Amino acid sequence: MARDTSDIERLPTSLETFLRETNPWWAGEPAKTVPPFHRRAFQTMQRKLEGDLAPIVVVRGPRQVGKTTLQLQLIQRLLEQGHPADRILRVQFDDLPSLKGVAEPVLTLGRWFQHHILAQSFNVAARGGPMPLLCLDEVQNLADWAPQLKALVDHHSVKVLVTGSSALRIEAGRDSLAGRITQVELGTLLLGEIAGLRFGEQLPALLPANGLEALLNRDFWEELARFGPAHAAVRDRAFTAYAQRGGYPIAHARAQAPWPEVADHLNETVIQRAIQHDLRMGERGQKRDPQLLEEVFRLACRYAGQSPGQSVLIPEIHHTLQANIGWQRIRAYLRFLDGAMLLRLIPPLELRLKRRRGQDKICLCDHALRASWLQEQVPLEESGLADNPHMAELAGHIAESTAGYFLAGLPHLDVAHFPERGSEPEVDFVLTIGEQRIPIEIKYRRRIDPHRDTLGLRAFLEKTVYNAPFAILVTMHDHVRIDDPRIITLSLPTLLLMR
Repeated sequence: MARDTSDIERLPTSLETFLRETNPWWAGEPAKTVPPFHRRAFQTMQRKLEGDLAPIVVVRGPRQVGKTTLQLQLIQRLLEQGHPADRILRVQFDDLPSLKGVAEPVLTLGRWFQHHILAQSFNVAARGGPMPLLCLDEVQNLADWAPQLKALVDHHSVKVLVTGSSALRIEAGRDSLAGRITQVELGTLLLGEIAGLRFGEQLPALLPANGLEALLNRDFWEELARFGPAHAAVRDRAFTAYAQRGGYPIAHARAQAPWPEVADHLNETVIQRAIQHDLRMGERGQKRDPQLLEEVFRLACRYAGQSPGQSVLIPEIHHTLQANIGWQRIRAYLRFLDGAMLLRLIPPLELRLKRRRGQDKICLCDHALRASWLQEQVPLEESGLADNPHMAELAGHIAESTAGYFLAGLPHLDVAHFPERGSEPEVDFVLTIGEQRIPIEIKYRRRIDPHRDTLGLRAFLEKTVYNAPFAILVTMHDHVRIDDPRIITLSLPTLLLMR
């Protein structure tokens, strides 16, 4: 990108005005006020941007979990630390005036920024101070966004922060950005974050930010089992808030808003937006069926924490839509929902010399989406279940869904479930780390049978081929004790304090 004026891309006046208005720090003016509470992913994002592993950091996650807020908080932090204002460009692509007639928008905006704001090339600027930073929000909605970013970072000394809610489109660009990209996944609020955002309480995360080795250490799990009860007052307050309203930031930042208003907001801004905008376009521009997507998501909510197969889903969809829709199409739509991070499909455990059997387990990103979409609130806290004992089984499924999505959100962790195989009982989740496996069973009920409720864990432990050093039983209460030293017990609220 030379500074020769013949190579400078001219922008439409409305677009240039918009860029100056949305980057007020160029003129020495304050930016939009951002929430003071920082999510835990903020530190991870900043560390990755400051590192040398990759020039592009992508923060991906479902809609409305705070990705844009993270970006604005980072800009505020950098400006407070003295980062030159003319070295930061922020572009929110879903709010831009028309880009019609602007060829290769990412590269064109980069050229314009160098000439009109930076007043030098990216490479010259990087030699004389902090590296220029481009913050691109929802850039994946552009055609050919990934090749343009590749060209940008391959030839220019610049850092790029990409935030996006369409994980499908981000994944589609990964191949051309191989070696140039590192990711941060952002889900709904963690339990410790709810304690901080809503109640101003501090609960540290026990799991180290890097690596999974701690999960293979029995001492780590035992420390976690002690940590939860030691912070029971704060933990239980946060868990009650989570149980009642889920983990979306809006539900806790505006805690006084009635639940029906929050539910309508989630339906409109999370589910409908994902279905209408993120998932509608199929391969080669073919549109997907929004009615079928809505019905598949409804069934995913209905069977959260379970592994429904074609014998369950096909008849229900045929009955509702009065259409002959095949299993492969239904599975494809479930995978689309997984790609949009509205849910996780936890696969059956793959074993050497054994064919994979069983269906994927459906784990929703947040039970609040189920409550809003189905208009059915299921209590998870003990007092609520005591008043609604008929919902105990359903609450158990939702607890399993919650634990599954939480575990699958641990970076680089291989999570599967173990279906019943012949004489071997099922196990809810199996974590694979290297050559070792840790079985986890969720028994979210008021009373635990020490023998019956640990059959799957004990059977798994006794098979030496599975190489399981110990097992985890996740319960409703803190003080469940199992007479088997190989099994560590902890409550679901305590498990959710891990991160």
